[in-house]
Amino acid sequence: MSHGIHGGLLHRHRDFRLLWCGETAGKFGASVTGVAMPLVAVSTLHASTFEVGLLSAATWAPWLIIGLPVGVWVDRLRRRPIMLAAAAVSLLLFAGVPVAAWSGWLSIGPLLAVALLTGTAAVFFQTAYSAYLPSILEPADQPEGNAKLHGSASAAQIAGLGSGGLIAQLAGAVNGMFANAATFLVSLLCLAGIRHREPRVTRTEARPNSLVSEVREGLRLVAVDPWLRTFTLFGAASNLALMGYQSIQVVFLVRSVGLTPGTVGALIAATSAGGVAGAFAARRVAHRIGTARATLLFELGLPMLALLIPLTVDGAGILLFVTGGFSVSAGVVAGNIIKASFQQRYCPPDLLGRLTASTAFLSYGTIPLGALLGGALGTALGLRTAMAITTAGIPLAALILVFSPIRRSRDLPTSRQPTSSSQLPLDSDGEQALPRH
Repeated sequence: MSHGIHGGLLHRHRDFRLLWCGETAGKFGASVTGVAMPLVAVSTLHASTFEVGLLSAATWAPWLIIGLPVGVWVDRLRRRPIMLAAAAVSLLLFAGVPVAAWSGWLSIGPLLAVALLTGTAAVFFQTAYSAYLPSILEPADQPEGNAKLHGSASAAQIAGLGSGGLIAQLAGAVNGMFANAATFLVSLLCLAGIRHREPRVTRTEARPNSLVSEVREGLRLVAVDPWLRTFTLFGAASNLALMGYQSIQVVFLVRSVGLTPGTVGALIAATSAGGVAGAFAARRVAHRIGTARATLLFELGLPMLALLIPLTVDGAGILLFVTGGFSVSAGVVAGNIIKASFQQRYCPPDLLGRLTASTAFLSYGTIPLGALLGGALGTALGLRTAMAITTAGIPLAALILVFSPIRRSRDLPTSRQPTSSSQLPLDSDGEQALPRH
């Protein structure tokens, strides 16, 4: 089996190739927007540091608001139509930003509304996508598929971040939104071309089909399983710190370090190159030392270099930002590849949508809190101090993995072994305790 980005599955699996193309295009556009939208807020609308943090929070807040019921709906419905509808909504919303600017209607309020609504569409798309991928790939192909998707997404992110800064400098930050709108059109066309048709979802269980009971079932799966619980708790803590510094890094580089928008885009693109390195290394390192040990290496070892980021100064000092950001990106992407393959093989297929939504609700739910934290710390203590606090949280979060079954294992399990607690039926009152993700 080929390990390269362009071999193996991409040559022999047409539906996966189309999914890969659509997802890669979407990641490119999202990366352009990740630079362009904060730059619109900072340079065009003259937003405050807190308002820039609020913009990032609005993008991720829908995971807290609707994440859990979306997981149930994804398990009840066919996944591809959900992805098509979400991509269409995002296309229209992102294209509307430059139109609003030309009409003189753009302010921080409408920009926050676009962030909130496109974030809502992303909840539907990502939950459906995570549950859809295993339906078109055999279990043996899923690690390769995850590595290719994450690797190409990181490559697209590099190009998108660099392009976002360049577009902002040459054509204006607002026009960068057209790049994202165009990529959602590509995603729509690719998804429409997939030949695989999902069977109609039927419900034959004797248990009640209420939304609340199915949401509870997904949460309970996370609560009682030590492996899923560990990854979810770690994801929540890690995302709080990651978004804490990422929500203010553009403001930090522009206002504290004194860089131009084009240079900011290039620097953030350089740090994202770590994602490609992480995708390339993930399966190789996991095969050599074991998936559990590789998880500790990627999620704890590499992110220690995040502590270099707040030391960044103009001139040669920008290498500190690149080194720290590159290491964080490599560790996050490699860890995500290992975790995604584990989760897809470990979880029963009919629960995958609910599991994805439950873990995302709890781990992504801290992202808007991290964005608000970054903005609040930057306002109260200064940008450099805020960067120091939030970047220190990244390796600290990985201590959750150290004090878990992962530390005592070489490999993550490939199938779920029922425990006495997981065999118990869910009571009608939902008395199962739920730890914070």
